[in-house]
Amino acid sequence: MSYYTSLTGLKNAQTDLNVISHNIANAETSGFKKSSTAFADIVSASILTDPALTTGIGARVSAIKQEFSLGPIEQTGSALDLAINGEGFFTVVSPLSGQTQYTRAGSFTVDGNGYIRNAQNARLQVYPVDATGAITSTTTLQDVQIPATNTAGEEFAGVTINSSGQVIATYADGENDILGVVALGTFIAPTGLKQLGNASWQASGTSGAASYGQPGTGLFGALMAGSIERSNVDIAEELVSLITAQRNFQANAKAVDTATQISQTIINLRN
Repeated sequence: MSYYTSLTGLKNAQTDLNVISHNIANAETSGFKKSSTAFADIVSASILTDPALTTGIGARVSAIKQEFSLGPIEQTGSALDLAINGEGFFTVVSPLSGQTQYTRAGSFTVDGNGYIRNAQNARLQVYPVDATGAITSTTTLQDVQIPATNTAGEEFAGVTINSSGQVIATYADGENDILGVVALGTFIAPTGLKQLGNASWQASGTSGAASYGQPGTGLFGALMAGSIERSNVDIAEELVSLITAQRNFQANAKAVDTATQISQTIINLRN
């Protein structure tokens, strides 16, 4: 049985190495959130088993936990690079699949149709506003599209997003139009979000549905224009964890080797 006990340890150490390697590989991925591996022991016993003589039979991976701590903020100077200084996720929707995703990676650009989108072409979601810039609905989100010209026929000159999430388009005549207010989403259990890759997540039954709010209100963090949030991976911490996982793997491999030697000795005694 010692073979199988040590085998569970080898598999767990390999899983730990995989998670750590993934963290290190994404140390430069904007908006990436690191993960850590949690383990639990396995014990097999019945009502007839003497508790004083119960022997464990290995370990298992109980969870791979995501850690949503804030990463370092890097200034880029780009008007559509956004970082959330606090809680919340940007909400984006794929125009092809209609899938709603959530991300902390706030590097956006304007496409040829005037939509504000991320690198995966998913469009940033905002609250609709009236002519004065007041939010008209807090239950409906929509794509934000920048008109090529304003009502006076003047051409589009630039776009900015302020700390409260207002998307402001500027035109050649100096007119500023508020096109929407960025909607941030939060979750009761963000660690339950389903990972999609590209530093994006999707709501699940474990995370619960998203609750939306305006940046800078309640628990929602204010936006920092001209900045992006870097990965929250600490390389020094990951390298220490890597050494620990490697030692765990070696120790379990040594236990397998020792069990083999003991079995061989017993076989030789019988011969």
